[in-house]
Amino acid sequence: MKTNKNKLTSLQYYVTQENGTEAPFDNIYYQHFEKGIYVDIVSGEVLFSSLDKFDSDCGWPSFSKPVNGIKEVKDNSYGMNRTEVRSIDANSHLGHVFNDGPRESGGLRYCINSASLRFIPFDDLEKEGYQEYIDIFK
Repeated sequence: MKTNKNKLTSLQYYVTQENGTEAPFDNIYYQHFEKGIYVDIVSGEVLFSSLDKFDSDCGWPSFSKPVNGIKEVKDNSYGMNRTEVRSIDANSHLGHVFNDGPRESGGLRYCINSASLRFIPFDDLEKEGYQEYIDIFK
């Protein structure tokens, strides 16, 4: 999927297409806990639910598991051995996954850049075309 640079902000493009990272603690979804889903800013594919979001105090939104739409890739950049997470359809860079998440939720922490996400509030799921995800909140 080719991304139109004009449809994204410069930060969204940098993060999703150039494997960038936004500033910690200064991003839109870090302390956002409203009920709803998070989708890929590029493709709209559903990635995470607010049900699996938690405060990890790392500076970026953290989730214990994806809803769907995630692939994992080895990332040895900057001299580190990490696992990068990308969306499946758009291949957007989202962030990284670490094994220091809540044990009761599986032990993973998906550390995700807000700039790679768009939030769909629960009350707007049907209007936005995501009605099949309403049931996950029951």
